[in-house]
Amino acid sequence: MSGSELASRHIGDFQVTALSDGNMAASLELLSGIDSAIAGDIQREAGITDAGNIHIHGYLIRGHGHTVLVDSGTGGLNNSGGMLQNSLAAVGVSPEDIDTVLLTHGHPDHIGGLLDAQGLPVFTQAEVYLHPLEIEHWLDDNKYQQASERAQRNFALFRRTLDAYAQRINVLGDDTVVRGITPIWLPGHTPGHTGFRIDSREKSLLIWGDIVHFPHIQTAIPAVSIAFDTDPVQAEATRKKLFEQVAKENLLIAGMHLGKPGFAHLVEAKDGYRIVYLEE
Repeated sequence: MSGSELASRHIGDFQVTALSDGNMAASLELLSGIDSAIAGDIQREAGITDAGNIHIHGYLIRGHGHTVLVDSGTGGLNNSGGMLQNSLAAVGVSPEDIDTVLLTHGHPDHIGGLLDAQGLPVFTQAEVYLHPLEIEHWLDDNKYQQASERAQRNFALFRRTLDAYAQRINVLGDDTVVRGITPIWLPGHTPGHTGFRIDSREKSLLIWGDIVHFPHIQTAIPAVSIAFDTDPVQAEATRKKLFEQVAKENLLIAGMHLGKPGFAHLVEAKDGYRIVYLEE
């Protein structure tokens, strides 16, 4: 992979690059609010031949003297993804160059790349930021006890990661962490699920995390949720409100499960929206 293959956009003083972490398998059966056959039709109409295969992104933000990573991919957990460090190397960035890690939330495909095979921090020079409700959620022993065995492994990973970065964990508040990058609370997928917005005179970008997992399906039918949502009702409400705002403001969007181009716009279509990648 060469750096030229990774999509980048300039937003004001920042350069934002979509870092591919590879793919993960996610069955359409995980979706609710839609028949799997219809979901498969939408995928095929969008040119997606492997309907249950979704992409994983992290995003690199450079500007104002900072090198920022938004999410870290899977780290190769569960035989998924694990390509993010290769993507960083392709644009000439080493883990030691990262001074700030912004986390959208605590699921394994977003924090798995923070630890190496020995359980040590990969980004040794970085301060790590996430929403306080996210920390509260993953440290809640009652929620851990009530979780499935697979979900308990997710809780355990988050806790190991928090311990490994203990001296450099910071909570997101109303103040910007890096000048020009604003955290936006987008609850539902997880309690502290957070997006990050960059504004300039010419255009604005919103990295919206996991607002969608199957972009073509969930933009066409915003009521569709996925089993990974902690609060599906709240996730749907957040998604619908955000879609309306994104379309109205013509925001450039980036998301951890968008297709490989990594950047897109939303346009209104029928009762929902249509995602339009910038390369189209």
